[in-house]
Amino acid sequence: MSPRQAERESAIPHPRETSLLFGHREAEMALLTAYRSGRIPHAWLIGGPRGIGKATLAYRMARFVLAHGQPLAAAVQSAEDLAIDPDHAVARQVAAGSHGGLLTLERTANDRGVMRTVITVDETRETIAFFGSTAAAEGWRVCIVDTVDELNPNAANALLKILEEPPQRSLFLLVSHAPARVLATIQSRCRKLRLRALTTDQVLGAAAAAAGIAPTDLALREAAEASEGSVSRALTLLGGDALKLQQRTAAMLARLPEVDPRDLHTLGESLGTSDRVALAAFVDGVDRWIADRLHEDEANANQNLPRLARLSEVWEKIVRAARDTETYNLERKPLVFSVFGWLADATR
Repeated sequence: MSPRQAERESAIPHPRETSLLFGHREAEMALLTAYRSGRIPHAWLIGGPRGIGKATLAYRMARFVLAHGQPLAAAVQSAEDLAIDPDHAVARQVAAGSHGGLLTLERTANDRGVMRTVITVDETRETIAFFGSTAAAEGWRVCIVDTVDELNPNAANALLKILEEPPQRSLFLLVSHAPARVLATIQSRCRKLRLRALTTDQVLGAAAAAAGIAPTDLALREAAEASEGSVSRALTLLGGDALKLQQRTAAMLARLPEVDPRDLHTLGESLGTSDRVALAAFVDGVDRWIADRLHEDEANANQNLPRLARLSEVWEKIVRAARDTETYNLERKPLVFSVFGWLADATR
């Protein structure tokens, strides 16, 4: 990773610190309308591609509910969106991770300081104590799961038990990159909110704000145009080398099930040994390619069920392998060979 990339990556704020939301006006209004009706569903499954602002919207909703605990109050009824002043006490507490009415479930580091590959059942069981405790100010308690895709099976079942018998004035915001693959019993207890990819101009504005770069930056414009509506993808591609690597990956994926071992060696070497940006660009390119194939197959599910099942299984293997590679800083080349080998078998 270049010094510029490292500086940019470390400067990107966490969604809990992000006050601006680019796009998703329809989804934001769906949440606001449901809340001020006084009968908001207790659980929402916020789905869509990676890096488009799903978690940002979830934290935006959490701040609004915690700041305005009475849905029928005049301030809620007259609100035009979910924004609250960044200097509001709730906004500051949420940004610091110290608000007593908000619980976030996300991957954490283990005792050795290594990031876990899943959200564990022990972490998920914190929701039981959280929702069983004395209510926070105004009685609302909010749980954000970022992402529900990363719950291991036992953790998913533990969350399900809470969703089946939700406490009064509780709100669950479940973020998912692949909502169709979320446990069916969890889906059935959630109101689904699908977010679309952002426009190029929306990506440009969001990426510029996140990275502290002028929207007129030519490299940022090029990355935004190649991002396919994802802010995180634009930030990953910013810098040139990552964009070229993803283009090379896309060209090789387009030739599947044909695979040239020489190309795999070259691609593996270009990922380096500890370059997180290059690894992210490779994984993101593969992830996008599989998502496109799954979307195509879902349109003709009856004819494509076997291939749909194979690709879904391979996707899960790739996600686990990529996560392990990043977490334990493993060699990149074996990952490249494994990924293309699995995909070649699945597409024959």
